[in-house]
Amino acid sequence: MPSPSPSPPLNTVGCLLLDGVRAFDYAVICEVWSNRAADFTLRVCGPDGTRVRLGGGLERVPDAGLEGLLDCDLVLVPGLEDAGATVDPAVVRALRAVHERGVPIASLCAGAFVLAQSGLLEGRTATTHWALAGELARRHPAADVRSDVLFTGDGAIWTSAGVAAGIDLCLHLVRAARGERAAAAIARAMVTAPFRAGGQAQFIPSPVPPTPAAGTEDPLSRARREVLAALDTPWTVRDMARAALMSERTFARRFTEATGTTPLRWLLEQRLLAAQRLLEETDLPVGEVAARCGFSSAVALRPGFVRAVGVPPREYRRAFRGTRIR
Repeated sequence: MPSPSPSPPLNTVGCLLLDGVRAFDYAVICEVWSNRAADFTLRVCGPDGTRVRLGGGLERVPDAGLEGLLDCDLVLVPGLEDAGATVDPAVVRALRAVHERGVPIASLCAGAFVLAQSGLLEGRTATTHWALAGELARRHPAADVRSDVLFTGDGAIWTSAGVAAGIDLCLHLVRAARGERAAAAIARAMVTAPFRAGGQAQFIPSPVPPTPAAGTEDPLSRARREVLAALDTPWTVRDMARAALMSERTFARRFTEATGTTPLRWLLEQRLLAAQRLLEETDLPVGEVAARCGFSSAVALRPGFVRAVGVPPREYRRAFRGTRIR
């Protein structure tokens, strides 16, 4: 997997708003890209800058016309309620012009149909809501449509599956531009996981327990907090159960019920996430990163890291540290 080349910093994010846009997609874009944790400027653009009617009866006056997309650093395309609706030629021209300027474009859910009508998915892997994937493939056979991924992209064009997968893609793009901490802060504010495993999602789930008010922390959260504070410790399920003041069997059952995963799988995910952070944010040798995260050596870290992220630790550091959207 070749290391991507750094791209210009991402500051101004454009949102293409058309009549019939799905209100949820638009809300996701606003929630993610207007969040103070990452300090982006969100610019909503529509044809002629005139009032737009969203799905659900909502209305919005864009900040600018379609020309406002041209000097953005990223353009987002929410889906339409009528996925197969014909796109105005002016919108097609605007998106092509944005693409020709080298600006990344990302669609949420049925927004892939807008990109496809603009000729931007030809020869590319793309996705959309699973219920629409067959129709997208039928209408646009030059695109390699996949229905088994949360999102996919090549750095220039991104597409995401339905509904919550738009959040996954937006958080991925935030992470590429501002780092894991910014993405995690936004995810926490939205009460969602920073990453979801599955398909081509490139990062590991990492629910981080918030700091509790005095006297309100439950036993499972206390145990997780103790583990996160000492990932270099050789934790066992018995050790974690003791931290929660529970029997091993009760702890394992309640942990799985509360988190949707087993204690040891969660522990591995947290260790790998911690390794990602250290690789991004420090110059520590990979062996030291491994030790701090609870792995016996760099060799022991590598297999799980490759399975979760897709590249070895050293290549991850080269590709992700200090780069922008990929």
